[in-house]
Amino acid sequence: MQSSFFGEFMGTLVLILLGNGVVAGVLLKNSKAESAGWMVITTGWAFAVMAGVITALACGSPDAHLNPAVTVAAAIRSGDFTYVPEYIGAQLLGAIAGATLVWLHYLPHWAITPDPGLKLACFSTAPAVPRPASNLFSEALGTFILILVVFAIGSKAVKAPFAPPLVGMLVWAIGLSLGGTTGYAINPARDLGPRIAHTLLPIAGKKNSGWSYALVPILGPILGAALAAALVRWVGM
Repeated sequence: MQSSFFGEFMGTLVLILLGNGVVAGVLLKNSKAESAGWMVITTGWAFAVMAGVITALACGSPDAHLNPAVTVAAAIRSGDFTYVPEYIGAQLLGAIAGATLVWLHYLPHWAITPDPGLKLACFSTAPAVPRPASNLFSEALGTFILILVVFAIGSKAVKAPFAPPLVGMLVWAIGLSLGGTTGYAINPARDLGPRIAHTLLPIAGKKNSGWSYALVPILGPILGAALAAALVRWVGM
């Protein structure tokens, strides 16, 4: 059963289940984690990334990207784009599945949470201050740092013995330092997959799925990843 597709699917599913799960726990009414705050959300996402990477590796993905931006960056760095459609397809499907499980897990809480914006935030990101150019820059910068440091962790100079916890801590740092502007999607599948799920699922009291913003957490991460990959390739990291 192990394969690259299955590994990317399962790893992204776990990433979104635990990542969006902590957001739902903090935002939805009558959750025991309600109002726990940004530190809990960023910490939960850090562990979600670590768990997702480990799951992807165990289920057959040799790369455990879980993120189209990482996949594109790796392809630019290596010059090999053959696996890009397979990886991105698996990541998007895994993100939809993970978001669906979040909906099911918190099923009684959607109806008693009156704010549709909070419900959407359990699935996808939104800017704190809507300014498209600034929001795009924030997503590009956060993803640039993600890609740069991920490649640094895997470089011959660093020789990190166990990368998943380090990648999780990196995402934690990005969330704490740079995530307050846009919610740090830094991953097109992380935003697009759950947004599709929000659109399709019969979530009690939901409204629109914020599609007017959806291009920012897709284009920003891809742009940042491409720039970081070009730098990594140029310096020979």
